[in-house]
Amino acid sequence: MKIEVPELSVVVLVGVQGAGKSVFAQRWFQPEEIVSKDTCAEFRQCVAQRLQQGLLAVVDDTNLYPQTRKQYVDMARSHHAAAVAIVLATPVELCLQRNADRGTSAPREDAVRFQAEMLAKTLRTLGSEGFQQVYVLNSPDEVEFAEVMRVPLPPTRFRSDRGPFDIIGDVHGCYEELMELLQLLGWRTEGALPMHPEGRKLVFLGDFGDRGPNSVGVFRLAMQMVEAGTAYAVIGNHDYKLLRYLQGEGVHIPLGLRRTLDELEHQPPAFHDALREFIQGLPSHLVLDEGRLVVAHAGIKQSYIGRESPAVREFCIYGETTGERDEYGLPVRLNWAERYQGEAFIVYGHTPYAEPMWQNNTVNIDTGCVFGGRLTALRYPERELVSVPAREVYYLSKRPLAGE
Repeated sequence: MKIEVPELSVVVLVGVQGAGKSVFAQRWFQPEEIVSKDTCAEFRQCVAQRLQQGLLAVVDDTNLYPQTRKQYVDMARSHHAAAVAIVLATPVELCLQRNADRGTSAPREDAVRFQAEMLAKTLRTLGSEGFQQVYVLNSPDEVEFAEVMRVPLPPTRFRSDRGPFDIIGDVHGCYEELMELLQLLGWRTEGALPMHPEGRKLVFLGDFGDRGPNSVGVFRLAMQMVEAGTAYAVIGNHDYKLLRYLQGEGVHIPLGLRRTLDELEHQPPAFHDALREFIQGLPSHLVLDEGRLVVAHAGIKQSYIGRESPAVREFCIYGETTGERDEYGLPVRLNWAERYQGEAFIVYGHTPYAEPMWQNNTVNIDTGCVFGGRLTALRYPERELVSVPAREVYYLSKRPLAGE
């Protein structure tokens, strides 16, 4: 069995005494990653410290009580990390034999049999306790041939890619402006897919569609380029709303989304399926260039970088708001970038400005193309801005662009 363990996670080993948990842990994890009675008197404190530092924690204990496991699931959630359970359901008679071989330190037989009863109850509930993954090894052979694989969280899959990158702000269906911008950036657009002679990659900041004249064209181009490995992309709030619609959820349909849906009516079901799958696979944010560059649709807090949870995803999609509405009926946004003090350079969009907004090692490059502004790209690592003007006003903004 292949066991996938996210690089930032709590791995909770479950099993009776003598099941082989410690041997399994020592085989697949580094000594400093293992939290046990032998290495740490305060389990929870040690696990919390490792998660705070962005490190894996492996809890080597019986973990047979649901309230104990809940502590670790809650801890993973509060640190925006994953929780994985690995159960060693070794037959109780074998566990007893192994314990007997320990001599005077062996647990009592009745205690081990009681643990086996607890394990049977655990197996019935473990799948509903909040673990992202549950793996059950039912025999010594399964334990022997199991293979633990470290996997990155979605935001860090391409951390080692150093670029160079051309990062594109909110396109919103402005396909012609996108192609013009690519040409200005040096991309060759005459072939089936745009290619850059210097091997640069595009990075889309989300909000591919809605409001503009050719949302399907923008989506199709992004999907093809991501599949070809010449582009990366993160999810925006408009993309997320479209996904919910494609999944059959009831959503309010404003005029901007209606334009996208009208375009989709002329596309075959296979395209709808591919589009839904594409948006489902978009990460909340991406960490690139070994952590020096982070991209997110609406920005990201320093403490969220490289982590994944519903809270992280919501912030990256919508930004930070007060919960109130302004005189235009739009959410009142907090300026998270004003408080940002991190070393990573963050590029984002979401809130349109008349000109790119630089602040504290961040830049917002949404310059409101669909509202008659400009479509802007940032060249990285050069930090050079390149933009093209909108060909027309495709959609009237409810409020003036910031900075106008």
